[in-house]
Amino acid sequence: MKIRKAIINDLSRVAEIYVFNNRINYFPIFKDEEFSFGELQVVSLVDNYLKRDEIRRNIYVFDDGLIKGFLQMNETEICKLYVDACFQSKGIGNELIEYAVKELHAKHLWALEKNIRAISFYQRHGFHLTGEKKFEEDTTEYLVKLER
Repeated sequence: MKIRKAIINDLSRVAEIYVFNNRINYFPIFKDEEFSFGELQVVSLVDNYLKRDEIRRNIYVFDDGLIKGFLQMNETEICKLYVDACFQSKGIGNELIEYAVKELHAKHLWALEKNIRAISFYQRHGFHLTGEKKFEEDTTEYLVKLER
């Protein structure tokens, strides 16, 4: 199987995938240069967030010799699902979400309302919009809830 629990040595690659996806997908929406190119850095993300046991224990990586994507869960919620931009549209996201549903019993997630591509991806995998919304922390942008 290509999907496994993350180990400590995987965290810099996980952070790299997260940082670059965040810049590609969210900088155009939030337009926050200070956060996207200042605060959001691989080393600080690993040191201040990913190394925490409660986070690291819930990260799973797609690893076929190279970590190309990852999934972070919190009980039955998908918190993060990212694939390296260089390897998108190759079925990796499909494998990650199918693993989340079948093996980890994923039932819901929150997605940025303006991230139409992500919402469409989740809908193709059996998730549906519930109509529930909340603000993304410290922003005026909405997150929308999707459930299976």
